[in-house]
Amino acid sequence: MPRFTTLTALLTTCLISALLAAPSATAQPNTSEQTPQYAPTMLILDASGSMQRPDPAGTMMDAAKTAVRTFVDAAPAESKVGLATYGTSTGNSEAEKTAGCRDVQVLHRPDTLDRTALTSAVDRIEARGWTPMATALRQAAEALPDSGPRSVVLVSDGDDTCSPPDPCEVAREVKQRGIDLIMHAIGFAVDAKARAQLTCMAQATGGTYTDATDGHALERILPRVTAAALRNYQAAGTPITGTPSYDKAPLATPGQYLDTIGQKETRYWALDIPTGATAYFSGTISFPRLPNIGSVDDINVLNLRVYGADGRDCNAFEFQQATSSSDGVALTVAKTWDGATKERASNANSDKCRGGGRYYFALTWDKVSTGVPERLPLELLVGIEPAATDPGPAATAPPTAFAEQAGAGTPTIGGGSFNVATPLTATGRYTDTLRPGEFVFYRVRLDWGQGLAYQVRFGGNGARGVDNVSNIRTTLYSPIRQEIGSDFSAYTGTDHVLPSNKPMATVPIRYANRTATSLDARKESVGGWYYLAVKLGSTFTEKGDGTPVPIQLDLTVGGTRENGPVYSTGIGDGVFGEKASGVGKANSVPNTAATPTNDVATRPATKWLLVAGLGAGAVIVVGVIAGLVVARRRG
Repeated sequence: MPRFTTLTALLTTCLISALLAAPSATAQPNTSEQTPQYAPTMLILDASGSMQRPDPAGTMMDAAKTAVRTFVDAAPAESKVGLATYGTSTGNSEAEKTAGCRDVQVLHRPDTLDRTALTSAVDRIEARGWTPMATALRQAAEALPDSGPRSVVLVSDGDDTCSPPDPCEVAREVKQRGIDLIMHAIGFAVDAKARAQLTCMAQATGGTYTDATDGHALERILPRVTAAALRNYQAAGTPITGTPSYDKAPLATPGQYLDTIGQKETRYWALDIPTGATAYFSGTISFPRLPNIGSVDDINVLNLRVYGADGRDCNAFEFQQATSSSDGVALTVAKTWDGATKERASNANSDKCRGGGRYYFALTWDKVSTGVPERLPLELLVGIEPAATDPGPAATAPPTAFAEQAGAGTPTIGGGSFNVATPLTATGRYTDTLRPGEFVFYRVRLDWGQGLAYQVRFGGNGARGVDNVSNIRTTLYSPIRQEIGSDFSAYTGTDHVLPSNKPMATVPIRYANRTATSLDARKESVGGWYYLAVKLGSTFTEKGDGTPVPIQLDLTVGGTRENGPVYSTGIGDGVFGEKASGVGKANSVPNTAATPTNDVATRPATKWLLVAGLGAGAVIVVGVIAGLVVARRRG
């Protein structure tokens, strides 16, 4: 296969990956209709003299230009794409080095997509000079907005020939401008030195490196790059810094927070829980997409423990384990803590884990996969729910009845994480298209008394053979990011429906469900957004075609809206602080319908809780194409 063809697909998928991103920590997303947002993206194209090397398409520069043109033609109309290049104004002789190492041009700023202008700018590029990658990265980053999700995609056929400045150090410098700025790198027929340099630059920003050694390698690696072409997860929340011991832990109020965590590190946060209240605490880290990580070295574990007064271990422990972390898994561990609802013994000094008071939550990144950065963003979700003096209607067992929908369906674009999950507003049929390696998310608002049922059909794409086999999965999550149910199978290019046994369904959402006999029903005790995740895994081998797969999601929203529980106190700021202002406000959590603020005898009607979520969990599938998230719980 000619190199330019595979580079075209490679660069296109990587760029589309960079464009799709979640809102920043300061965003205030609309509560009803939120569509995926595109991160302004700068493409840096190497035009050094070495890009004149021959290629089946003519030269490597010719192949790169074709790739950019193809991307521009396929880019979403709403996207914002800019273009920078280096090496076009001088030759690459030693006499021209001083000028050549300053030779960086921003040909097009990252404004709303202008296909004609971008294509024209690409056509005028002539490869001649030096390779000032660090300077180019710095200038491309400066061309992007000052805040919000931003991306840079760098395509280079070699290492920086102008250092200093060191390009990896510049990448770290750029990252310090905001956690929402990510750089992805593509090495086009590079040597070991350039590969190491480009990998360092990408990983320093939480991005990915893809090695395109030649045309045949590009063909093999295309599915892996497509796996990186996800609608990227972006961490969000109010900044907070956990401590290595409980006694100095920062006090968190209800809300969504953003911290970091290092490999093998334990961090503590404190939470004051009133008597009778239930507390929610969760942490999520998202792993970068990395190529060629063996299954044994691709495992991460996140532990969560609860401590009472004076650091007493409450024997409440959760852990989540994710394999195939290099697929870009976001790993979440969560705890619903009811210690404050339990009566404290008469000898309070001997019972530090009951009744109201200050409790401490500790997270440990316990097992670490190969190739991940030393530190990663950590998103925390904290909630406090008052005691209910009247829980409302009793728990119910029958799940929502599913009805297969008719017609062509409503086209939609799933979001790349819980934070930007696409709203499905009513019963109906919805359609989307997934590329191998994509996790996509949709959300359905369920008020008290309502439930949902759904089924996903993966349409045939014509790809055959073991190389094209993918794992597929769908998972249903509650508003507090607990997995309710999941099903998986192998996709072989023909129609397949998940769940394969019966549709995924909830019971009517009621507060009293938390004491139901069914363990799944207990997770359906919170009104708010419920999340439907769909995954099409990477192809079984890198030789797969990477052909997109159409999906059809049939959704039934049933039940009758009911009154919710009567709380003992008002929750004017929302259970998760989604209505609060100032510290602890979950800025990335959409506001919800009115919640009683001081009328404690009033039942909250509907939509009292909305919880922001995060990226995909991994996928279980038979054999070697597995990506597994395992949860363990004690206490």
